[in-house]
Amino acid sequence: MLKETVGRVHDLTYHPKERMDILRRMTVPEQSAIFEKLSPYVQQSILGHLRTGEVVNMLDHMDMHQAAHILSRIQNQKKRDQIILRLKGDIKEKVDFFLRFHPKATLALINFNYLFLPADHTVGDAAKVIEEHYAETGRYPELLLHENGKLIGEVPFSVMVKERNSSGLRKFVQSVATITYQANVEEIVSVLTATGSKKIVVLDHDTSVLGIIYADTAKTLFGDMPAESLYDFTGVDDSERPFDSVYRKVRNRYKWLILNLATSFLAGSVILSFQKTLDAVTILSVYIPIVAGMGGNSASQAFAVTLRGITLGIVRLETALPVLRKEALAGLINGLIIGSIVAFISSVWNGNPLLGLVVGCTLVFSHVIAPVTGTFLPLILKYFGKDPAATSSIFITTVTDVCGLIFLFGFATLVLL
Repeated sequence: MLKETVGRVHDLTYHPKERMDILRRMTVPEQSAIFEKLSPYVQQSILGHLRTGEVVNMLDHMDMHQAAHILSRIQNQKKRDQIILRLKGDIKEKVDFFLRFHPKATLALINFNYLFLPADHTVGDAAKVIEEHYAETGRYPELLLHENGKLIGEVPFSVMVKERNSSGLRKFVQSVATITYQANVEEIVSVLTATGSKKIVVLDHDTSVLGIIYADTAKTLFGDMPAESLYDFTGVDDSERPFDSVYRKVRNRYKWLILNLATSFLAGSVILSFQKTLDAVTILSVYIPIVAGMGGNSASQAFAVTLRGITLGIVRLETALPVLRKEALAGLINGLIIGSIVAFISSVWNGNPLLGLVVGCTLVFSHVIAPVTGTFLPLILKYFGKDPAATSSIFITTVTDVCGLIFLFGFATLVLL
């Protein structure tokens, strides 16, 4: 690899007529890696022939320290300003896209204080660049290494202190976690929890480095979001996997099913207590699954939004009143829409407008209670230090089912009997 690099540098230096053709046959990462090994004179010549977009692509593969030095060599002020404008716009667009997942996420989440050095650098080479960087910024950078422009890992800063200047950086390379700037929050948290990394390097779609996210900063923003929560949400043990034995699957799930069975009996007791009403108006049995299903769906929607808010740290019990108010109002409007549809169908189907009124009113009240429950219960569980993902769904289902049945049979008793 080193021999190939030396050969390319030689060709670009001593074949000026073919220089641009040779350079353009390389990939962009290779162009950026080779370019920094060229003499200032050759660099100046190449920059004079490259189009604005080509310079932008090449600088995009360099760290900001390198890019600033290259930009300073562009004598044409207008071209330099165009390149800077394109670079800033490109970086801002990608960073804004990356930060789309959280309303409180800002540019401060991504750290640009890094150096992107060739793997064939020595400790002494790196020390000189670090010294220049510190003189300009007042901060010591992270050291990321590349091979032909592609990231291969990082070198701990402690190496610079302990090792001799003649030591090559390549033998001290350590792997570093990476994600693309198109990643969503679940991918970021998954990488953090799966690897235990203290940092994640954010890559562009073309593998160039966009910046670095530190785990502590990300966790402060996202909150604790272990991957196990996805299993807890459905009552499945976090250690269970698709190809586990039948015995293991049963052992991990039966406790949750027993708890769910107990809460189901509570809903059954409501039906039993209104047995006379059900005997007198047997058609009500048709609407039991409709009321339970619609209430459960409405609660699940609110629960999903609230759980995401808890995970990202943007909602908690102390600040939940506006959220509850909005959920109740949204539920009321949705209830009026769904209730009106069902009331009309029921009136036409059964020929009894009063039955339609009962079912319609039930759905209105259910749609108000359901999202409020789906919002409040996870917040209260979180407040008392419990995992809202683990148990909320069971209790939410119980509350919405019981309240829905009470509304249905209660209204039927008052209006139809």
